Amino acid sequence: MSNTANFPLLSLIMFTPLVGAVLLLFASKQNAIRWIANAFAVLGFLVSLPLWFWLDKTSSDWQFVERHEWIPSIGAEYFIGVDGFASLLILLATLMGAIAVLSSWTAITERVKEYYIFLLVLQTGMIGAFVALDFLLFFVFWEVMLVPMYFLIGIWGSANRLYSAIKFFLFTLVGSVIMLLGILAVYFYHHEVTGVYTFDITQFHQLNMPFGLQWWVFLAFFLGFAVKVPMFPFHTWLPDAHTDAPTAGSVILAAVLLKMGTYGFIRFSLPILPEATQAFVPWVVWLSIIGIVYGALVAMAQSDWKRLVAYSSVSHMGLVMLGMFALTPVGITGSIVQQINHGISTGALFLLVGVVYERRHTREISEYGGLSKIMPAYAAVFLVMTMSSIGLPTLNGFIGEVLILQGIFVVNKVWAGFAATGIVLGAAYMLWLYQRTMFGTIDNPKNENLPDLNLREWATFTPLLILAVWIGLYPKPFIERLDTSVDRVMARVNSAYGPLNAAADDDDGARQPAAPPNLLVLDGDVIEVPVRGGAR
Repeated sequence: MSNTANFPLLSLIMFTPLVGAVLLLFASKQNAIRWIANAFAVLGFLVSLPLWFWLDKTSSDWQFVERHEWIPSIGAEYFIGVDGFASLLILLATLMGAIAVLSSWTAITERVKEYYIFLLVLQTGMIGAFVALDFLLFFVFWEVMLVPMYFLIGIWGSANRLYSAIKFFLFTLVGSVIMLLGILAVYFYHHEVTGVYTFDITQFHQLNMPFGLQWWVFLAFFLGFAVKVPMFPFHTWLPDAHTDAPTAGSVILAAVLLKMGTYGFIRFSLPILPEATQAFVPWVVWLSIIGIVYGALVAMAQSDWKRLVAYSSVSHMGLVMLGMFALTPVGITGSIVQQINHGISTGALFLLVGVVYERRHTREISEYGGLSKIMPAYAAVFLVMTMSSIGLPTLNGFIGEVLILQGIFVVNKVWAGFAATGIVLGAAYMLWLYQRTMFGTIDNPKNENLPDLNLREWATFTPLLILAVWIGLYPKPFIERLDTSVDRVMARVNSAYGPLNAAADDDDGARQPAAPPNLLVLDGDVIEVPVRGGAR
């Protein structure tokens, strides 16, 4: 089936969870509520699968586009579409949404209806942000996500849930309001040069704004997106939110919501504000490096299992940002791949914490030890996901880290050295966590009869295990979907590189691969770098 057919696939994907949320309003029995929520969460994933099979990987056009009038007086439209990058994030969101709902079956026993409604509404908001090609529509979905996550933390969270929920809400809201000012600046500048009022992102990608305006707009976007990533020093809401959120909230937060920030940088900041992006490279790079090292060191000092995983996210997302702002095709590709990998591995780690928390109601690492003797299946899954997070070859984390390191190395070897340091520290705190909880003797009698993984818990981990191994062994299907997305960004922010898979016609009309580029534009200077094969 052609993805240009008049079939509203993206609207179907986006609103399927919302339909489930509406139906839950009329359900009263807890079992019925759980079944309806799980059915629509799984259905949401199933209806998103055509994105994998129908996406044209060679097309540079936006695909599955839907466009309708929304607020014509100000030029806002219901304009949605995807490229390879957005399609992968949507698939990640629908999969993790289904897993999060399933993981809540026995964990949530109070106000069950409201809980599942908020989870499903959150799903619609996340997907809407990934598909929106109208900036105002994007902002609406960006804000919609705030409300359900606030209530998920504030109502079903642990001890300090209200403090953590308010902190999360205020940090994100402040960044969002400043980002809105940046959006309006671009909106009015577009009208100034074209005479047309529009929030069309594809039109904004063609703008050549003066550097002074770009600088301020980049700063506005940066504050909005950096809070969401979160980058140092805007990260302080994350450990609190993760620690106090219910398991499903932590899974969605780590796997999908943090990617909203990195998605925003790649979709908006880099292509709309290319000169300002290059000017801000040193600042963003060093903030990313601080985040990588700081997050890893603080993770090593944690006594709370969940808080350790939360600080690991700060470190890992710093690596993602570092790869992105190397402004090389391989670096940006690695950044995107690592976003997917982080969603898989860290989402699984939060699920693993939730499994033992549901049995013991404590996250203190010192309360555990020797769990591999009584929960061997759990220990095996934990081992795979630990190695995935560390970046062990044959697992998904390795691919993303190699691409990022290669993309950084050709620009600045010092940056690559700091990135490698973060990877080593990551191995240290994850292996320390595994050793403390899985090995040794069972000193705490409360751990002696803990049940191993049940069938429902296996159902949440199995797809993540499959993806971790699949991407680790054969990443090509994922990477090749990103070529045109990365080309679009590179053409604006570092055009000396040219298309990743460009081809030229020879005299016989046959298609021949173009010579790989070896130039990098950084801070206005053209730098010759070695061409390194095998990364793509």
